[in-house]
Amino acid sequence: MSYTEPIIQVNDLSVERNGTRVIEEAEFNVHSGDYVGVVGPNGGGKTTLLKSILGILPRQSGEIRIFGDPIDSFRQWNRLAFVSQDSINFDVNFPMSVRELISLGRISRKNIARPLKKNDWEKVDEVLEFMGLNQVAERRIGQLSGGQRQRVFVAKAMVRNPEVLILDEPVSGIDAEAQEKFYMRLGNLNRTHGTTILIVSHDLASVFCRMSHVISVNRRVYVSEIRPGTDPNDVLQKVYGDHFHFIFHEHTCEGIFDDEL
Repeated sequence: MSYTEPIIQVNDLSVERNGTRVIEEAEFNVHSGDYVGVVGPNGGGKTTLLKSILGILPRQSGEIRIFGDPIDSFRQWNRLAFVSQDSINFDVNFPMSVRELISLGRISRKNIARPLKKNDWEKVDEVLEFMGLNQVAERRIGQLSGGQRQRVFVAKAMVRNPEVLILDEPVSGIDAEAQEKFYMRLGNLNRTHGTTILIVSHDLASVFCRMSHVISVNRRVYVSEIRPGTDPNDVLQKVYGDHFHFIFHEHTCEGIFDDEL
């Protein structure tokens, strides 16, 4: 069923951490099918903003609504999935295969005491193929490259069929080629499955090539739709400063959704 109202509504949101105002009077909406890049300087409040939306961090003032419900009374958290910055920090010697780890995403309060069913494993295998991980499905997670590990944890989130996927710097520490493939996969997920995506990213070229909106954060929060002809500098200077100049190479956008990877 389509949802016409914003799926995330943020009104006059202010958040403090350790007595310091980190987010001030944020106002924005996220609609179904949006692919949103969250950008801004280090320490500007990007992670704080996401964790406030998810109810992980308390707000000082303002209102957050998820699928129309106030966050304090929202209970359908299975409709959202969150992949944090430290999701891949684990014991690399832990004896669990990629397929087994992804299958954990199918466990809920309703089925925690029973084995997974055939349809659960079918969904696991579907996501493995979609994320290009079927060739490494039986490997231990510690044997994978950084880029592969990132995809595994996104796959673990995807296997629940969330309507909204929120990722906090999921490609930090991996090489540029792996980052590009990762963003193209997310674009494919957004395009073919209609999954709404919010992702904190420092890859500004990918944001302006591949995403529909950008949320710029540096205490203040600004939202811009990305359209043909949008000047990234007009958007980014609001949070990076007037001295900031982004050189945008248009050719990096070629084949934006052509590669299924």
